[in-house]
Amino acid sequence: MKVLVTGGAGFIGSHLVDRLMEDGHEVRVLDDLSAGTLDNLKRWLNHERFEFIEGDMRDAETVENAIDGIEVVFHLAANPEVRIGSQSPELLYETNVLITYNLLNAMKDSGVKSLVFTSSSTVYGDAEIIPTPEDYAPLEPISVYGGAKLAAEALISGYAHTFDFKALIFRLANIIGERSNHGVIYDFINKLRRNPEELEILGDGTQRKSYLHVSDTVDGMLHIFEAFKKGNKRVDFYNLGNDDWITVKEIAEIVSEEMKLKPVFRFTGGVDGGRGWKGDVKFMRLSIEKAKKTGWKPKLDSYEAVRRTVRELLQTAKAEE
Repeated sequence: MKVLVTGGAGFIGSHLVDRLMEDGHEVRVLDDLSAGTLDNLKRWLNHERFEFIEGDMRDAETVENAIDGIEVVFHLAANPEVRIGSQSPELLYETNVLITYNLLNAMKDSGVKSLVFTSSSTVYGDAEIIPTPEDYAPLEPISVYGGAKLAAEALISGYAHTFDFKALIFRLANIIGERSNHGVIYDFINKLRRNPEELEILGDGTQRKSYLHVSDTVDGMLHIFEAFKKGNKRVDFYNLGNDDWITVKEIAEIVSEEMKLKPVFRFTGGVDGGRGWKGDVKFMRLSIEKAKKTGWKPKLDSYEAVRRTVRELLQTAKAEE
């Protein structure tokens, strides 16, 4: 395939690029390097099947140029920070909704056959059914980030049906692993490196969520995409997560153990009944039965994914010293 990966220099995007290149595809990456880095792509920069375009998707012309000659778009570009929504909702609109609109507008006049989009578990909000299936309703996000992801999903569905291309939408649990540069594990490691005696934990520590390692995520995306291509659905939705979940306090314990530290845990108490911040979904576990029916399942559970991620991030930090 001739593939465009938006956000391909970022955390999940770069792992996806690795797999696509290893599988022999022609890969073009469009990234403004605001959250990603060329270091994540260094092994491919001079490869004949690889092309990198540095550009901002808020500029429609940049997007139009990037999709020239492309068959499949993996749209991962986004501002990944859920917490920013309360301080800068306009930025989340621009870097999630507007860029998706620009991409769809460019696609409608091109030869792109398929779009794969990474949405988020945050579209479900405080779901009353856990594990939460794809057909859960009504979708009621409690963060601007979740609202922006849901708006992007709706635009994609409308454009796919109107302009005759296929769209596969993944609602992701918390994705973790090597190259991640935000999130609870990354924050805990940095806090403990600054002060090994004490660890501040946002919320009351009982927040419980499902975590999926990035290697399992990319496996799932590509496996399900192959099944989707053969099917007759115009638009389809799949959750990607794990069958289990883990509390923030348990994550803190694993990070401390792997760093060989015994810090005092200081809980902030949080907001709205112990959430880490305004808009934080306190309990999240997605049903992955639909994904498992395609033959995919995670190799690592949430606990194993967390421990492996801690080791990967510590190894990276050590190499950079």
